[in-house]
Amino acid sequence: MDISVVIPLYNEAESLPELFAWIERVMKEHNFSYEVIFINDGSTDNSWEVIESLKSKAPDVVRAVKFRRNYGKSPGLNCGFRLATGDVVITMDADLQDSPDEIPELYRMITEDGYDLVSGWKKKRYDPLTKTIPTKLFNATARKFSGIKNLHDFNCGLKAYKNIVIKNIEVYNDMHRYIPYLAKIAGFNKIGEKVVQHQARKYGTTKFGLDRFVNGYLDLITLWFTSKFGKKPMHFFGLWGSVMFFIGFVALVIVLSAKLISICSGELRPLVTNSPYFYISLTAMIVGTQLFLAGFIGELISRDSPNRNKYKIETEI
Repeated sequence: MDISVVIPLYNEAESLPELFAWIERVMKEHNFSYEVIFINDGSTDNSWEVIESLKSKAPDVVRAVKFRRNYGKSPGLNCGFRLATGDVVITMDADLQDSPDEIPELYRMITEDGYDLVSGWKKKRYDPLTKTIPTKLFNATARKFSGIKNLHDFNCGLKAYKNIVIKNIEVYNDMHRYIPYLAKIAGFNKIGEKVVQHQARKYGTTKFGLDRFVNGYLDLITLWFTSKFGKKPMHFFGLWGSVMFFIGFVALVIVLSAKLISICSGELRPLVTNSPYFYISLTAMIVGTQLFLAGFIGELISRDSPNRNKYKIETEI
């Protein structure tokens, strides 16, 4: 099969017939063999009834999964990736803001140009400034942390992947924003970008609020930390534990030296507890010890992890 189109959705009943007809037209024009996988993420409208209707009309094309409740976009994509069988996997949102007319060029970039992943870039957006400005800041931060300098829109729902890519990554929590970063961590480094058309929403309302920007930064830091220190936590906690303990030790030496000098000279000096260095040394050494212990605990957990020696093997002969 040439293409699997994975579409996570939540309360998009109005747009589904139009979206499916659009995909169907594009696929037939280019003679692609394809499947469309709808992931109904606990919709409360009649989205599932619409999907059942589409399934009855195109039983060999439509596949669908219905979650009992709303889990979020990442679980939906992960489920869709598990089911996808096409050589190239396309993801898009169900709100008609992503154009299926982009699919042929995305497919060509994967199959002919050899990209592992191609991410869409909605260069011209039909969104308010309250959304576009935070998005620009978010993408700049994501480029810095991930090291993927050529991507301008990490969170664009319209993406294309080699099938092997989506079988080697796990999309969880809200990590759909960082699928290119997940692919890079998994060893797929040929990541491209294509300017795509962004259309104004035709039906319904957006399902995401401004809180996604705060959560997005927290997820990015988590992903960066686990990718860099997930299998060697002592390298992080041990380093900063050593730094803090050293600062505390130096402060302690200053306090004790001042006290010894005052004793030897017979001068009356204030109590060591009146010195700020006493509290610096106490705090820094406690924090340093705690960081060291956190590193040891992390190493023990990593040692017993079933994935400790699980590596991404591309070829074996």
